[in-house]
Amino acid sequence: MAEESHRSSAAEITVTSNGDLDQSPETVFQRDSYTSGPMTINVPESCVSPNAFSPTTEGVFESGPYKGTMPAQQSGAVVPSDDIRNPAMEKLDLVRKWSINTYKCTRQILSEKMGRGSRTVDLELEAQIDVLRDNKRKYQNVLKLALTLANQLAQMIKTQRQLGDAFADLGLKSPELHEEFGYNAETQKLLSRNGETLLGAINFFISSVDTLVDKTIEDTMINIKQYELARVEYDAYRTDLEELNLGPRDSTTLPKIEQCQQMFQIHREKYERMRNSVAIKLKLLEENKVKVLHNQLGLFHNAISAYFAGNQQQLEETLKQFHIKLKVPGGDNPSWLEEHST
Repeated sequence: MAEESHRSSAAEITVTSNGDLDQSPETVFQRDSYTSGPMTINVPESCVSPNAFSPTTEGVFESGPYKGTMPAQQSGAVVPSDDIRNPAMEKLDLVRKWSINTYKCTRQILSEKMGRGSRTVDLELEAQIDVLRDNKRKYQNVLKLALTLANQLAQMIKTQRQLGDAFADLGLKSPELHEEFGYNAETQKLLSRNGETLLGAINFFISSVDTLVDKTIEDTMINIKQYELARVEYDAYRTDLEELNLGPRDSTTLPKIEQCQQMFQIHREKYERMRNSVAIKLKLLEENKVKVLHNQLGLFHNAISAYFAGNQQQLEETLKQFHIKLKVPGGDNPSWLEEHST
């Protein structure tokens, strides 16, 4: 009778096809409830004898003594594995969100180009952006022409200086034409000095306009690109929300509509922030542009007029007005201390 009881209790332990014990989660929980956390035993194959799990009677297995080393039980609170944030999973989630956002934006852009999708347009702001893009192209053309003028002027100054030296040399070697060669040499040298003064003014004009175009305006253009991207994202999620609202509303679609509504609200707020930021940038840029060009165009006009009028004093006064210092031909560059002490 005892043997039958022993057999029936042992028969309740099911055996899988590979000889391992089939342990349900409830059995494992009851058996290991005294431990403070999950514990894994890695047993090498060399530590398990072939007879350790050999069956003795039908449906009954005898387990031999375990030869491995049991890990020490750690004291203190144990964090469940589900609460541990996996960096790889976080990166995967970021990639997934980025892929979804990129897909939505690409679809929105294609639908707009094909004339099937609608886009949000701020007419006043878009007009200001178009004017800025057109002005940037024109300012870049002015810079290109001013650089050409500066290079040509520098070449002419070099030629005038060489011509003046040639006249002076001939004046020394030709006593009968000493006076004629002499005043021609002085004229060419004077023209070269005035040309260097004008070249300094033109280079200062080029530097200031280049800063305006390539730094100030370009900084605003970067904000405009960010604003346009925010607009595409806003329209993409707006289109998704409109499509979901046109469909059925049941237990399956309502969570999707709610989630889409949240994403739409986030991107609408982002779009409005970027739109306000660009509007402020454009206003400040316009004020700065007027101030810079007012001064630089005045400098350019006064310097050109004084040079071709032969008014050396007015030309030098123009450079002093804008605090422009000319480099002495062949002179050494000022030291760092000299530059920062003036």
